[in-house]
Amino acid sequence: MLYEQEKQVAIAAVTVAGSLCEQVRREHNCGAITKPDRTPVTIADFGAQAVICHLLGQAFPDDPVVGEEDSRLLQLPEMSEQNAQVVDYVKTKIPNATPESVMKWIDQGNGKVGDRYWTLDPIDGTKGYIRGDQYAIALALIEQGEVKLGVMGCPALPIDAEISAQKGVIFVGVSGQGATIIPLSGGGEQVIYVSDRPESQRLVAGVESSHGNIPLETAVVEQVGLTLPPVRLDSMAKYGILAQGQAALYIRLPSPPSSPKRQNIWDHAAGAIVVEEAGGKITDMYGQPLDFSCGSKLLNNQGIIATNGTIHEQVLAAVAQLLKGTEE
Repeated sequence: MLYEQEKQVAIAAVTVAGSLCEQVRREHNCGAITKPDRTPVTIADFGAQAVICHLLGQAFPDDPVVGEEDSRLLQLPEMSEQNAQVVDYVKTKIPNATPESVMKWIDQGNGKVGDRYWTLDPIDGTKGYIRGDQYAIALALIEQGEVKLGVMGCPALPIDAEISAQKGVIFVGVSGQGATIIPLSGGGEQVIYVSDRPESQRLVAGVESSHGNIPLETAVVEQVGLTLPPVRLDSMAKYGILAQGQAALYIRLPSPPSSPKRQNIWDHAAGAIVVEEAGGKITDMYGQPLDFSCGSKLLNNQGIIATNGTIHEQVLAAVAQLLKGTEE
């Protein structure tokens, strides 16, 4: 099947990275570092990016990777201890790794957007990861500005909360081939679908209130009539919750609505195709498809609306009406 090799390589890479992240969380309390912009990063972010870029580079040497991290912070003199820790953890997965090769692999994620490229967030939801909550390892293949493959590892997400206490899943979406979920511990793929059942009519939302326009998003939810308590969790795992049929809406609107700020491509690419291939729909707040051809930001899109498909037009109409009200 089309993209079968890419799919298998991506699943293997995300699985290895997930194992590294969980090992760091068990043994090193995440190894949190503060970036110059005051956002958090961990030694696991760097280690996950290194192993994924290395494995992608082996299989697809001509494909650029547009990732979130680079090695400059790690190579500061005051970061020598963290640098060594990243190398040590990568060596647990790739025994022949050296300090030089690990920095090189991390910086393979500094590629440029082209006709075909991968985008990677080695840990989406770093604050959740540090707290011991949800996070996602998100990898997507993009061709001609459209996501063709998304693999999203969620090591802390329950496999099935109703029948199993086991945790760790991978969501996979392949263009035209549907969406599946795979236990990280091993096992077969299970096809997943969005849902319009009454018990799924709820919002899935983030934990961090600074990530969106909460008053406007709340007004949309009320107008659409989603009255069940929301599911709140960190990271792109929200897209997995929607794709599994456990929620009907994920919405992220800018504050203020006219904000020039745009979303990073690696924060949405993998989750977007999983939702779409599960039967859902994703657009920006004006109903435009997401355009991944413009660089590391979604420059042609404002806001994110992902739904089970059934309520999508209703959500867009509510957003348009509420936006008009703010302009009057």
